[in-house]
Amino acid sequence: MHPIFSQLEVFGVIPVVVLDDPADAPHVAGALQDGGLPCAEVTFRTAAAAKAIEAIATSRPDVLVGAGTVLTVDQVQTAVAAGARFIVAPGLNRKVVEHCLQHNIPILPGVATPTDVESALELGLEVVKFFPAEANGGLGFLKAVAAPYRSIKFVPTGGIQQSNLLSYLKFPRVLACGGSWMVNPELLAARRYDEIRRLTSEAIHLMLGFELRHVGINGSSQEEAAQASGLMSELLQLPVKDGTSSIFVGGGFEFTKKKFPGDHGHLAIGTNFARRAKAYLERRGHSFRAETASEKDGTLISIYLQQEIGGFALHLLQL
Repeated sequence: MHPIFSQLEVFGVIPVVVLDDPADAPHVAGALQDGGLPCAEVTFRTAAAAKAIEAIATSRPDVLVGAGTVLTVDQVQTAVAAGARFIVAPGLNRKVVEHCLQHNIPILPGVATPTDVESALELGLEVVKFFPAEANGGLGFLKAVAAPYRSIKFVPTGGIQQSNLLSYLKFPRVLACGGSWMVNPELLAARRYDEIRRLTSEAIHLMLGFELRHVGINGSSQEEAAQASGLMSELLQLPVKDGTSSIFVGGGFEFTKKKFPGDHGHLAIGTNFARRAKAYLERRGHSFRAETASEKDGTLISIYLQQEIGGFALHLLQL
């Protein structure tokens, strides 16, 4: 898979932006970046698209900018010359796709039917846009279409909102989702960049779903863990579950039989997507203890942060 697609997969959400004034572009890109999503698909639905892409690429080089609603090879060339790093199209135009593949330009052409998917596979594509997602039957239809074609992933776009974002992302065949609700026309017209930042941050936290799962309290032996867990169970009338390296009391307390990371213990923070959460926190300047990473079927499921809070390590866990 192209590295750009790997980046989009980590982001999870691709903001779709329609700009009438290129002067707005750096402000919009900045709001998206500050909100946690250094990414934008600027659509060629307006004459300002190329200059808007150029403005983002120049002023916000850390933002991954792409061009959407690309219909012709000429538009591909214009977009790439302006600084677009990926191309998105509403349909599957063979000339456009073949040009992009010949020049190693990542492209997400739109598909809506099994025939479209087979055409994409024939061209050697690994990722396509599912469009228009909701109008075309939504997640149920996508699952039915995806079932026979195990080697391809999808980027649903069209009708994606906060209310259905998570259900799409939890389908393993979805690479990321495209959405415009964070940068809707009313906000752009009013230049409400603060609201764009807030909605972007809200979308990130909806996707990641951070929540406290349990408190881990460090012990040094089986006896110490048994004594502490027994007392907690007696106080709160919660069940005890003995494990290999720790004892759980209810679902909220873990008493370890040996020292885990953290001076006093750890706080287990649940998330819907550990890999995306790790990348998001790294973009925020946080670091992780690589030696503590745990994977299942090649997917990150848990890892400790370097930082501690009040003597407690932070343990990221995929739900």
